[in-house]
Amino acid sequence: MLYVNQAIQIPLRELTFTFSRSSGPGGQNVNKVNTKATLRWGVATSPSLSEGVRERFMKTYHRRLTTDGDFVMHSQRFRDQGRNVADCLDKLRQLLLEVAAPPTVRKRKKVSRAKIQKRIDNKRRQSEKKQSRRPPKME
Repeated sequence: MLYVNQAIQIPLRELTFTFSRSSGPGGQNVNKVNTKATLRWGVATSPSLSEGVRERFMKTYHRRLTTDGDFVMHSQRFRDQGRNVADCLDKLRQLLLEVAAPPTVRKRKKVSRAKIQKRIDNKRRQSEKKQSRRPPKME
């Protein structure tokens, strides 16, 4: 069970891991051992998420989704499978925590008279400064 918070808990049976060879340096270990972990999770069909969290997750991380609605993530940071699986789960937990709370709605406020007056005064001062730099008119 992947515990994200009180409301979000994902059973590990919903997650699918596949393993392949890592890229980059590492000598014979890289060439022989399948340590890169790839996580696939069907976000679109997962019963573990509420509708709001699912929509925010799919909207935020749409580039990591397949056409079937599967979320795909890789980890090849470590040299063994177990740590890469744990790294994938930690990354997924962080991504879910980011979208777990609904965004706060901005409350529009009326601009105060003092702010409006201050803005107009600044504009007038700036205009007078620019006008004073002009050469005098010849009449």
